[in-house]
Amino acid sequence: MQRRWNVYLSGEIHSDWRDRITTGTEAAGLPVDLSSPVTDHEASDNAGVSILGAETDGFWKDHKGAQVNAIRTRTLIRHADIVIVRFGDQYRQWNAAFDAGFAAALGKPLIVLHDSSLTHALKEVDGAALAVASQPEQVVDLLSYVIEGRL
Repeated sequence: MQRRWNVYLSGEIHSDWRDRITTGTEAAGLPVDLSSPVTDHEASDNAGVSILGAETDGFWKDHKGAQVNAIRTRTLIRHADIVIVRFGDQYRQWNAAFDAGFAAALGKPLIVLHDSSLTHALKEVDGAALAVASQPEQVVDLLSYVIEGRL
């Protein structure tokens, strides 16, 4: 029986990079299970107050939401065989940087995905990664090689 790999897809939610990796891994027939944080921005932002009750202060609303979301994120990263973190150029993605650091602290193999314009800003994150890619298709190629030894 072939081993299945758990791959966690962290990072920006405003482009199709997750879909491109999903399509590519399916086309390559790779034995992977892909997971990610909640990518519905509104649901993610409001998870804490929607489930646990309203907050009058924005700090506590965000704090509660971050804690609720961390239940999913930390669990999936802990169980991942490989963590892929995508940084986009539109927003400061402190959550993605935190996920990359958390994965690195756990000793998880980390692949970072971003445009070359972000190389300087992400030099420490890139330094913790085992591979740095600029296109989702490169990530699929990395997974093909790592999992099946195919170039």
